[in-house]
Amino acid sequence: MNTNAALPPPPRWSTSAAAMLVALASAFALSQAFRTVGAMMATPLAGHFGLTPQQLGTWAGTFHFMFGIMQLAMGVSIDMFGVRRTVLVAFPLAIAGAALCAMASSFGALLLGQALIGVGCAPAFLACTVFIARHFDASRFTAMSGLVMSLAGLGILFTGTPLALLIEAASWRAGYAVLAAFAVLSWLVIFWRVREPARAADQASPQAALAERQSLRKAVRELLPLFAMPHTLGLLCFACVSYAAFITLRGLWLGPVLHDRHGLSLVASGNVALVMTVAGMLSPALFGRMDPGGARRAHWMMGCSFAGALMFGAMALTQSRAVDIGLPVFYGLLSGYSVLQYAYTRNAYPAAMTGRAMALLNMAMFLGVSLMQWTTGVAASWAVANGVEPFRAVFLTVAAMLAAGTLAFLVLPRAPAPVRLSA
Repeated sequence: MNTNAALPPPPRWSTSAAAMLVALASAFALSQAFRTVGAMMATPLAGHFGLTPQQLGTWAGTFHFMFGIMQLAMGVSIDMFGVRRTVLVAFPLAIAGAALCAMASSFGALLLGQALIGVGCAPAFLACTVFIARHFDASRFTAMSGLVMSLAGLGILFTGTPLALLIEAASWRAGYAVLAAFAVLSWLVIFWRVREPARAADQASPQAALAERQSLRKAVRELLPLFAMPHTLGLLCFACVSYAAFITLRGLWLGPVLHDRHGLSLVASGNVALVMTVAGMLSPALFGRMDPGGARRAHWMMGCSFAGALMFGAMALTQSRAVDIGLPVFYGLLSGYSVLQYAYTRNAYPAAMTGRAMALLNMAMFLGVSLMQWTTGVAASWAVANGVEPFRAVFLTVAAMLAAGTLAFLVLPRAPAPVRLSA
């Protein structure tokens, strides 16, 4: 049964859509918080459970692995059942996972909690991007996506100084408990506020629209053409590393490198993370407004990614406190270029494939985060075993992966022209 509300009159619709988008963005903000807790929690968790660098990488990567592998399923669910129902059904798993982590007595329980959080958060940003694509003008897509990413930065903001202060005042368990409480509040706001409007196509032929949503086999079968398009591989290679580099630094290694390499306290490290986060919150909106479009968009993406690889190389080789504080903040300002991927993807695939294309992009991005965090954990453990400074190995690994993914995007076919049909 189609439970979508009828379209309100145009003067009220834009305000209503914006309010619903903010409500959906609250879940994305919690998702951002859950994926970046590692910067402040890594050191206390390592001390409490006796974790190695490789285990820390596995712990951080578990969220992103589960998040990534669920993207295609969430894309199909959103296309079939809508944004609201998908988020309301999935997000309680994140609440349960955070509660489990807060009470975890073993590393295994901690990993299970991370896995549940990853599954529960899986539709968070995808729901926002599909909602924007369906209910806002195409000309506003990049700017609105950047705005959502900036709003969601409030979640990352919490995992800087506020989380550090909370951990010092109470414990890392309190951090998970507070996030679980915020997640409950977000679910209630979405339940109360979001009533996804019916699309024009659904109103024109409700029987056909319902049949389309109920055809799960057809929806899954339609994923295959994405892989048949020549520009998909290059996009996936780029997506695997672009966002991963930012989250691997901000969400896992920033706190440890400042504490272990330079002797900064947890709160001082949190202050650096806070400034980096503020820069990262401003960046997506700026890139959204500066989006050059066309072929220049891909050039901007590659240029920013190569610049990021050089920054990580500098952090690996200099071991300077000024560099390790200054470059993460500058990289936060640069990180918003990842929003350009969504505009590139939206224009590279037909309108009917929007949900699945965005899901595939998100899957690549977050599996890439999982891979990069696990790989850097392995690199750090190898470095410790072989007498090499671990963070040098971590940052050289990130730089190499960034360069490799960007080079693949450069040499592989790219989408020659927008193929999106007007919705």
